[in-house]
Amino acid sequence: MAAILQPPRHAAVVAPRRAGRLARPGCAGGRRAAVAVAAAGGAARDRKPPRLEGASEELRAAAAQCLDWAPARRRVRGAFAPVLPTLDHCLFKMAPKGIQMEENFETNSKGVEIFWKSWLPREGTATKAALFFCHGYGDTCTFFFEGIAKRIAAAGYAVYAMDYPGFGLSYGLHGYIASFDGMVEHVIEQYSRIKGRKEVRGLPHFLLGQSMGGAVALKVHLKQPKEWDGVLLVAPMCKISEDVTPPAPVLKALSILSCLLPEAKLFPQKDIGDLAFRDPSKRKVAEYNAISYTQQMRLRTAVELLKATKDIESQLEKICSPLLILHGAADMVTDPHVSEFLYEKASTKDKTLKLYEDGYHSILEGEPDDRISTAINDIISWLDSHC
Repeated sequence: MAAILQPPRHAAVVAPRRAGRLARPGCAGGRRAAVAVAAAGGAARDRKPPRLEGASEELRAAAAQCLDWAPARRRVRGAFAPVLPTLDHCLFKMAPKGIQMEENFETNSKGVEIFWKSWLPREGTATKAALFFCHGYGDTCTFFFEGIAKRIAAAGYAVYAMDYPGFGLSYGLHGYIASFDGMVEHVIEQYSRIKGRKEVRGLPHFLLGQSMGGAVALKVHLKQPKEWDGVLLVAPMCKISEDVTPPAPVLKALSILSCLLPEAKLFPQKDIGDLAFRDPSKRKVAEYNAISYTQQMRLRTAVELLKATKDIESQLEKICSPLLILHGAADMVTDPHVSEFLYEKASTKDKTLKLYEDGYHSILEGEPDDRISTAINDIISWLDSHC
C-alpha cells in the first residue's frame, strides 16, 4: 500500500545484516508523491477488474461488480471461497489440516459490524499463546492470511484476525478510513473482547502487523503499552522518507480537499502488485483476492495514512515491547531502511531485525515457496522463544 505514499525507489538493495549493525535510513531515490494530481480535480477512473486467469465467466462477473458496501463483498467472497483451495500457491496447497476455525460478525460499541476469524491448534494440542493480526491496506484476513494463520496455529498458537471497517467483510464504505485513530480503536475494542475468551484467557498475547497493519499494530501498542507481550512487524509502514513526503503546500491542499470530498477516489496510485510479488505466478493468484480494495485511494484515507505515519515516527522511542521486524531487502513498497530506523529508535532491549536478501514487499505471500516457509518459521521461532 505504501507505494502510494512512497513511489518506487531506484536505490541499491540493502544487504542483509545482523540486527545490531544498522545504517541510518538513507535517502533512497525516487520521485516525490504526485499528490498534486488530486488537487487538480477530476474523478479518477476505477481500476479494471482483475484478469483472473482461468476463472469462469461467473467469477469474472462477480469480481467486476461494485464492492462499495459489505453485503456485496460478502457475496463475492462466498462465490470465490470454493475456488481458493484449488489455487496454485503453497499457502493454499500446503495448508495444515485439522485446524479449528470459527468466523464471526460482531457489532461493536460504535454500532459497526466487524468480521473476525480464529484459527486454533488441532484438538489435543496445548495452546502456547494468542497472536492477533492486523492486515495491510486494501486487504482482508480471508485470503492469503488463511494459509499463514493455519501454519502458525499448527505450531500451537491461537490466531485471531479481523477486517477493519470498510475493508474485507466488515461494514463500511470500501477503502475508506475516516480516522486512522478511530480504526485503531475498533481494533483495540475487538481484540480486547477476544482476549477475554476462555481459550486464551491468561495466555501471552502478541500483535502481528503487516505493511499498513504494522502501523496499526504500533498504534495499538502505543495506546496499550502494558497490554501486549510482543509486537511482530512484517514490512511495516511506520515512517515516510523525507525525499518522498509531499511538499507542505500540496499536503495542505490535499487536507482541504479531503474535507470537501473525503470519499472521492482522487489520490494518485500506482499498481503495486508487480512490486510486491517477486514470484509472477503468485502475483496472478493474488488477483483471486476479489474483495481487496485496488481502486484509487480515497482522499481522506490518504490524509489519515500520512498523519498516522507522522505520529508513529514521533513516538518510535516509546516502543517498549519485545519486537520482531521482518523485511524484504529489495522491498520497493515500504523502505527497509525505515525498518532499520525503527529498530534503532525503539527503546525495547529485546528487538530483532531480519532482512531477507532479494525479498520483495510480500515476503509471506509473494516469494518462492522456500522463502515463504522461512519467514513464517522465523515468526514461529520468535514466538516460541517468548512464551
